[in-house]
Amino acid sequence: MNISFDNSAKTSGKLTITIEEADYQKDFEKELKSYRKRANVPGFRPGNAPMAMVKRQIGPSLLIDVLNKLVGKTIYDYVGEQKIDMLGEPMPSAEQTPIDIEKPAPYTFMFDIAIAPELNVTLGADDTIPYYNIAVDEKLVDSQVEMYAGRNGSYVKAETYTDGDMLKGDLRQLDAEGNTLEGGITLSEAIISPKYIKNEEQQKLFADAKLGDIITFNPRKAYENDTELAAFLKVEKEQVFIYTGDFSYQVTEVSHYEPHAIDAELFSLAYPDAEIKDEAEFRTRIAADIEKQLKENADFRFIADMRKAAEKKAGEVAYDDELMKRIMLANNKDKDNDYVEKNYAPSIKELTWTLLRNKLAQQFEVKVEENDVREAAKEMTRIQFAQYGMPNVPEEYLEKYAEDMLKKEDSVNHLVERALDVKLVAAVKAAVKLDKKDITVEEFNKLAEND
Repeated sequence: MNISFDNSAKTSGKLTITIEEADYQKDFEKELKSYRKRANVPGFRPGNAPMAMVKRQIGPSLLIDVLNKLVGKTIYDYVGEQKIDMLGEPMPSAEQTPIDIEKPAPYTFMFDIAIAPELNVTLGADDTIPYYNIAVDEKLVDSQVEMYAGRNGSYVKAETYTDGDMLKGDLRQLDAEGNTLEGGITLSEAIISPKYIKNEEQQKLFADAKLGDIITFNPRKAYENDTELAAFLKVEKEQVFIYTGDFSYQVTEVSHYEPHAIDAELFSLAYPDAEIKDEAEFRTRIAADIEKQLKENADFRFIADMRKAAEKKAGEVAYDDELMKRIMLANNKDKDNDYVEKNYAPSIKELTWTLLRNKLAQQFEVKVEENDVREAAKEMTRIQFAQYGMPNVPEEYLEKYAEDMLKKEDSVNHLVERALDVKLVAAVKAAVKLDKKDITVEEFNKLAEND
């Protein structure tokens, strides 16, 4: 076997593999014998067909399989041994001539290989990167206190509807004259939340409704979504099109939602594992949670600024664009050239950052261990629960959800990147000069809007 690699183009190279008969003959004969044992050839007992007949019938396709396996192994062995920083998969070269396996060896295979650019980028004490200290103000704490109180509140009976209340009443379908339609829909405990009626005209009909009031409205106009209307009328979704007229609604109950009092019970509901004595301690604990979240936001922003610094140092990065587009098209078999042209530039930008991030990880000797990935899964789970107002999820729940995430390949790949970011942020923050800036949440959020 003869292998040669021409990478004079720097951003790509041409790998040529010439295979002699001796390179594949042993494996080919092995495959023929294996097939012969399994083959059912008319006129012969299984495994007793003449080898010449087997070779004539199945030999060409077996040979193709053997050559493909040999070529694939040879490519990846060579790339590994020569430490070629290959991007994507090898692509058959345009210079490849058709191989006629009916003719004897040698067979020559040619591949185009995209090569990663050399990015000798480092970050250190001479580099200055902004870092934002986001202030925890009373307004943020107030909103979180309101969230806990609102989430743990309860409904109380009221006489008159106010915005956000829930109504219960008798619903009756009306005829064209405004009378109860014989055989029409009648529901004794129909529930309406007027605040969520999207039609303003229909919503206003319920303003200041009192117990016993009879309101005439049009559910079709109130609930423009067929699914919502079907659920309200208790009918099949396929039937809602026939209900276009008015209904009467007599209010039998008004339920007003009262937020929970700011008391010991609320403290316990919000933080079941903590002993919080009064509102001051409650607010202090909330402020600490917010501070932690804001620090995570600041670190996430630091990744973006770290990326900008690295990309600026790298400057213009060259790729073999024609070859990279071929690879992109091959990786998206359900897409066309228009898709590649539209998405090539942002794809290359992300690839460049991936390469730069890996270089920085090498510089700071950052390695992602299994436990780092697990902790990233738990942290992501914690963030998801916090978004739903549950910042203090028990450890066993975090472990369970993290375990489920780690069973999914796509999730694991994302978690590995997240774990790498966390460790890289810590390393780079310790190495560069931080231009620390005190900033409010509003000012911090505007940074992303202006990027």
